[in-house]
Amino acid sequence: MAKEITLGFILIVVLVVSISQSRLVNGAPQVPCFFIFGDSLADNGNNNNLLSFANANYQPYGIDFPIGPTGRFCNGRTTVDILAQLLGFENPIPSFAATRGQDILKGLNYASGSAGIRAETGFQVGARISLDQQLQNHQVTVSRIASTLGHNQSALQYLNKCLYSVGMGSNDYINNYFLPQFYDTSRIYNHEQYATVLIHQYSRQIASLYKNGARKVALIGLGAIGCTPNAISTFGTEGSACVDNMNSAVQLFNQKLLALVNQLNTNLTDAKFIYVNSFGMASGDPAAAGFKVVNVGCCPVNKFGQCAADQTPCQNRSEYAFWDGFHPTEALNQITARRTYTEFDPSDTYPLDISHLVQLSLSSCM
Repeated sequence: MAKEITLGFILIVVLVVSISQSRLVNGAPQVPCFFIFGDSLADNGNNNNLLSFANANYQPYGIDFPIGPTGRFCNGRTTVDILAQLLGFENPIPSFAATRGQDILKGLNYASGSAGIRAETGFQVGARISLDQQLQNHQVTVSRIASTLGHNQSALQYLNKCLYSVGMGSNDYINNYFLPQFYDTSRIYNHEQYATVLIHQYSRQIASLYKNGARKVALIGLGAIGCTPNAISTFGTEGSACVDNMNSAVQLFNQKLLALVNQLNTNLTDAKFIYVNSFGMASGDPAAAGFKVVNVGCCPVNKFGQCAADQTPCQNRSEYAFWDGFHPTEALNQITARRTYTEFDPSDTYPLDISHLVQLSLSSCM
């Protein structure tokens, strides 16, 4: 029976992959540009030159990436790298920190390891680029695009057609709320109150993105942070598979984020926002997807839960769900990205998946 379930899952994944790839248009991407805001799940080098322990520009990070370590917290490609490929971009979307000139017209990645919705989040590991600062960096980009295209209105019309991915909030729990030795948020707010405070701030930040031309926006829900190897080893009890208290907290956030998507779609009728159910995607049977190890990472880790420098990782990386103490392997990112682009289950995305979001014209959003 287990073998039949596994085979069935693999066949469905292959079918999803085939459908996704068949939608790609040779030559031109499906959107003119792709802008990415987030944390270490999407960072591709923005933290490299910051004074921070939250960086990944050393081996064994990037062991399966074509040019080696780049600042990605993964053995290979991140979810947004794979999404860019599915959208038809020839190369991954470049980092804001290292990109100038005409290349910005294809989009930029502003994500920063340890960053959060709240400005103070992640301070204990050093410098990072909070979501507020990422939005300020995007404002700089918008001005540069306006200069390139010759007119601010032309820039906004161009940006209206682009895809925006925003995935923030995990660090507001991992590197804030659940570290009472550094932060007082867990003493000030209970789980419900903290989720409300985060969503209120997040809604203002998303509104500023909309003011700068964003009209097709994917808001990435938080994953099961209580099931990461670091959470299990730090907060779990003997034999525990996940830390329920942490998962319960982020589920409250996700519920409010889903409500925010509905609110935004009601109030901003010339735009379309979608919710990506990362938590739900992670709730299935890992063995059915071919993963044999889910409670420890593939690489030996340091005290921060990241790969220890120059240590030898596992050889069977496709069988590991996690690369280090927090971050998925490319194998898991492949599944997440493809289910985000073309939903495998109706609960994966709401109300649309990305493949349908990018097909919308502004007239159909109004």
